[in-house]
Amino acid sequence: MTTQIKMNEQQTLQKLLKQGFEALKRGEIREASAYCQQILHIQPDLVQGHFLVGLVALEAKDRKMAYHAFGSVTKLQKDHTAAWAQLARLYMSEGQVNMADNALTEATKHSTQDPMILDVLGAVYSRIDEHQKSAECFKKAYELAPTNPSYMLNYANNMIFRGEIEQGAKLLEEVFNVDINNPQAHWTLSGAKKAKNTEHIEVMQSQLKKHQGKLHPRAIAYYQYAVGKESEDLQLWDQAINSINIAAKARRATIEYDERSEIEAFDFLEQEYTREWFDNLEDGNPDPSPIFVLGQPRTGTTLVERIITSHSQVHSAGELQQFALSVRRLGKLDDPRRYSKKLFEKAMRLSPKQLGSMYLHTTQKLTGDSPRFVDKLPLNYLMLPLILKALPNAKIIHLTRNPMDACFASYKQLFGDAYMHSYDQAEMARHHARYRRLMDVWRERFPGQFFDISYESTASDLEPNARALINFLELPWEDACLHFHEQKAAVSTASSVQVREPAHTRSIGRWKRYEQQLSTMMSTLHEQGVPIDN
Repeated sequence: MTTQIKMNEQQTLQKLLKQGFEALKRGEIREASAYCQQILHIQPDLVQGHFLVGLVALEAKDRKMAYHAFGSVTKLQKDHTAAWAQLARLYMSEGQVNMADNALTEATKHSTQDPMILDVLGAVYSRIDEHQKSAECFKKAYELAPTNPSYMLNYANNMIFRGEIEQGAKLLEEVFNVDINNPQAHWTLSGAKKAKNTEHIEVMQSQLKKHQGKLHPRAIAYYQYAVGKESEDLQLWDQAINSINIAAKARRATIEYDERSEIEAFDFLEQEYTREWFDNLEDGNPDPSPIFVLGQPRTGTTLVERIITSHSQVHSAGELQQFALSVRRLGKLDDPRRYSKKLFEKAMRLSPKQLGSMYLHTTQKLTGDSPRFVDKLPLNYLMLPLILKALPNAKIIHLTRNPMDACFASYKQLFGDAYMHSYDQAEMARHHARYRRLMDVWRERFPGQFFDISYESTASDLEPNARALINFLELPWEDACLHFHEQKAAVSTASSVQVREPAHTRSIGRWKRYEQQLSTMMSTLHEQGVPIDN
């Protein structure tokens, strides 16, 4: 009788697990969560049950629960590769590189033929700039499941990051043999190469029409941003701006942007991060290796980073989140907002030496073997006084660009989970005005402590600007800095394709093509006192 009860119990558990995974696949989070509760009520130590909880938590963006669930899996089954892989991805997304590396070690102790696990490992390796290992994982996942659009897309993206642009584009086109209605693949393909005709635009427009009223706003954004980009390639200006406007509106509908919180944070920085406060702090870690390239996105930060990292003494560490994350960890901050007044209040009371040392410690696996490294996170401009004090021998380079070109370049770009202000013309312009005022404050309070470089000047006349840049960094000149586009290193930003060609001026003044359609952006900048022709 007892054996029969156990058999029935196991059958029930297997049925519930199957139903739970199917609900998760359909995106029915509450239903999947209910199955998890039933499963663990019957058997609290069931490994598959805790793993399902972790996957459901990831989908629900409940990071705390996901950590707990995957941690429970690894306690119950030490060699559970999939759980370790998921933990590695979670740690990496929080900037905890050392923890991620430990989890990766556990995840890769045993070879796996599971494409899902390989795909997750590929994503983690990509985040720590191990692009060759990432390629191996993505390629193997694709070979094991050659008709899975997700694995195909990730492998294609990896190829593009590594400069294998034609091969990546070819694989993206193969995705459409499996799933023609794959908005992200269409968007990625549009960014991988310059359109030569309207063929791909027509395919995307047909999908938009066919699925009208059924597509999620995020899917619409992918399609319309792609149509906008290719229309620009073909100089179909009216079609381009129409698609960009539709795309931005669709993306804006999927996000929350707390402008009031941003204003509060900027005001606090201006009022409290004074020169007197700065001078009363002890100096931090004297390590001279970091170089910060910062400013607004899409203003030439990747171009300048590639110029610098073409130098034999400098390594590209990518866009690191570690400085702000070090503030959060030392300040024990649990505020979900990335850059809030509360974050900057906590930061003021931290030891600069501890802050600088934690940043260096948590980035050491990303910064290479060269004497210097570049951290290219644009948003570090918010941290500028803290960087100057925590890392007094670091170098800081700030990109400047024409306000309308800068705003439009962000407005027409689909970002990940950042720059939430960029999908509305007025919000974009107001944010840009706040940023410019803050940079003016930093120049007044910390004169000569960071280097302004103009995108327009650099793109128009590369050599004198590159030489001035290298001179500011106190490095000997190397001609390789003029041939940045020949670098083989991977680039995982929105500029991954553009920086593989020589400097050009095609984007300078591009906004003037759309002067009428960008009138809201222009008038808002004017109201904010920002000269649009500067």
